[in-house]
Amino acid sequence: MKRNIFVSPSLLLLVMSISIIMSCAGTTQQPTDVELLSSIENAFVNVAKRSTPAIVGVISYRQSEDPRSRRQEGSGFIFQEDGYILTNEHVIRDSAAIRVQLLNESVFEAELVGSDPNTDIAVLKIDTPEALPVLPLANSESVQVGQFAIAIGNPFQLNHTVTIGTVSGKGRSLLPDRGIVRYQDFIQTDAWINTGNSGGPLLNIHGEVIGINSLIRRPDNTPATNAVRAGAGFAISSNLVEKIGTQLIANGRIIRGFLGVSMREVPEGVRIRSVVKDMPAHLGGLQRDDVIVAYNGEKIRDINEFKMWIADSQVGGESKITVLRDGHERIFSVTIAEMPALQAGRPVETESVAWRELGITVRKLEKGDAERYTYLTENDRGVIVDTVHENSPIPRGTLITAINGQNITSVQELEAVIVLKQRQELEQLILEVKSSHGTEKITVPLKR
Repeated sequence: MKRNIFVSPSLLLLVMSISIIMSCAGTTQQPTDVELLSSIENAFVNVAKRSTPAIVGVISYRQSEDPRSRRQEGSGFIFQEDGYILTNEHVIRDSAAIRVQLLNESVFEAELVGSDPNTDIAVLKIDTPEALPVLPLANSESVQVGQFAIAIGNPFQLNHTVTIGTVSGKGRSLLPDRGIVRYQDFIQTDAWINTGNSGGPLLNIHGEVIGINSLIRRPDNTPATNAVRAGAGFAISSNLVEKIGTQLIANGRIIRGFLGVSMREVPEGVRIRSVVKDMPAHLGGLQRDDVIVAYNGEKIRDINEFKMWIADSQVGGESKITVLRDGHERIFSVTIAEMPALQAGRPVETESVAWRELGITVRKLEKGDAERYTYLTENDRGVIVDTVHENSPIPRGTLITAINGQNITSVQELEAVIVLKQRQELEQLILEVKSSHGTEKITVPLKR
């Protein structure tokens, strides 16, 4: 295995400063310069030795006519000893096959457990006969600007390269939404991160993961897609990583609450720039230029925290939103919906029978849905409406339990029933559904 260690200029300056201070303090009971530097060096070496067995190379293969774009390489690390691995979503995006290489150069076919484009986090699973070494996650709230940071990954196919620097900043948010809603909590570092580092860990001096290395920003503030040696590196905070990774392992996907507004941060809170028609904010009475100052009684401190509050809200639950309008405070009750597929970074299956005939796409009922939807229980069976056409009478987030008296338990059953009713030349379908409005029946015309 190839291993290289690079030390950032800031770290060299720090070590030189410590050396000068110690030499000026006298020699009595003080370590020598070499002893001090050796102690620091050993600390870094020990972290690298302990950590590298749990760090993996990730290779994804895409279906593409261009051979150069078929193979995507990145890094990852073992999250649980039974083979769960954390990496970046962009490393495995659009992959047809994924392989994982361990420190001993053994290669495994990996299963994609789940991915979340909104946070750029993905979970893989490999099957091995023995327990695997893991990296512990630190509490990123305790990370301090100025502390040491150690990045390990596979840039340029140089396996298990170690770079050392400091934490340069916390709580960074730098990617625009542009179609999907971003949830960002980046730790900034000057430890070098290059192509192939994506998905690898950023560690503290104790060998704990404080973040997943995700991206680089050039001095002109544009994303770095090729090899660069200038700019800041950013890692997704470990607290966000643990939250998303745990949910992906449990459910395979992330269910988020959705308000349906675009907004910007202002000193008082967040100002609504636009409201999406027929989405929760619009239905609840919120308007453009309202300034949201509190959510369920909690004062809004910044826009990213507010977005997280909305995302964590239960689908179908009622939230109290306090706004400033024309100089006066007003409180609105808003029923939170599930984030639409497109904003969540999921494709819409517009070629499905359900989309063509009913103007909806559906997904299977997941085991985590009962926790995220106020109107569902563990005993419910059916399919969830994921996307709706503009004129569809079926609300998004609705659970379809039966069609014309026939129980529905899967996407395949729903589409088979629709096709069968078409062949019987029926003019309409009667859907038995469950939503925040309760249990009801909806009559939908069937296209002929």
